[in-house]
Amino acid sequence: MRHFLDMCDIAASELRAILDDAKATKAARQGWPKGKVDAGAPLADHILAMIFEKSSTRTRTSFDVGMRQLGGQTMFMTSSDMQLGRGETIEDTAKVLSRFVDIVMIRANNHQDVVDFAETGSVPVINGLTNKSHPCQIMADLQTLEEKGLDLKGARIAWVGDGNNVCASFIDAAPKFGFSLAVGTAIGYEAPADRIEAARAEQGRIDVFTSAADAVAGADVVVADTFVSMGDKDADKRLSDLAPFMVDDQLMGAANGGAIFLHCLPAHRGEEVSASVIDGPQSAVFDEAENRLHAQKAILKWCLET
Repeated sequence: MRHFLDMCDIAASELRAILDDAKATKAARQGWPKGKVDAGAPLADHILAMIFEKSSTRTRTSFDVGMRQLGGQTMFMTSSDMQLGRGETIEDTAKVLSRFVDIVMIRANNHQDVVDFAETGSVPVINGLTNKSHPCQIMADLQTLEEKGLDLKGARIAWVGDGNNVCASFIDAAPKFGFSLAVGTAIGYEAPADRIEAARAEQGRIDVFTSAADAVAGADVVVADTFVSMGDKDADKRLSDLAPFMVDDQLMGAANGGAIFLHCLPAHRGEEVSASVIDGPQSAVFDEAENRLHAQKAILKWCLET
C-alpha cells in the first residue's frame, strides 16, 4: 500500500514521476472551467476522507477540488466532529474509516497519529501537515520552481527563519531531487538534526547557518514561512528572535540575480517577509499556492495506483 507520509521514505524515481504527472495534468487542463472532470476521470467512484485537527485554506481547498477534478468524492471532518474528539483511539478510527472510504488525508497536530493511522488502517494515507513535516507543500514548491525554468539538480535553495516542519520536508527533498539546501535559522530554532543527518547520508548537501545573509548568498531560491505557527504560544518572543530573518529587498539582493521567492502562506507582511518582496516580481507565491492542487492530484493518483 502506498502512503505519502514523508518524502524521505519514497524513492526519488517515484517522487519524480509524481512531479511529472502533476505538470502534465495541469497543462492538459489549460482553459478548462475548474469543475470539469479530468479526461478519463481517473478516480471515479473513489472517496477521499479529509480529517483536520488544524485549520486550513489551501490544503482543504486543493484536496477537495482536486478529488472532484479526478472524478471522485470527498468527505470533510474535524476532530471535534468525530469521536476522536471524545477519546476514541486513532487506531479504532483508522479501522472504521477504512471500511467507508478509499483514501484518507490527515492534517494533524501529532505526526505519530498519522503514522499510527497508516499502520492500522487498510487504505492509503496522505500527510496533509503535521508538527514534523509538510511533504505535499514541497511537491507544489518544486513544481513551481521547475515551471519557472529552474533545473532542480544543482540548484541552490535557501530557507530562512524557523527550522520548522516545512523546512524539514525541504531537507528530505534535497537528496531526492539533487538540489543543495542552505538552512538559515536563529539559535534555538534549528532544523531537526536527525533529518539533516539522514539527508546527508543520502549524499544530500545541507549547509546550516545562523545568519540569514550567509544562508541566502548565492541562492537561486529564497524560502520563508510564518514566524508564528498554529499552536505556538510564545508569539512575542518568536517575533523578536526571528526578526533578523525577515526577507526584505536587501536580503533578496544577497541571493543570485533573479532569485525566486517562495512562501507557503498564510503570510504576515512586515514580519517574515516585506510587502515589496512577496508582492514583487521575484515572488511566485500564488503560482505555488495553485500548484498545491496539481501536485496533490498527482499524489492521490500515485497512492491509488491509477
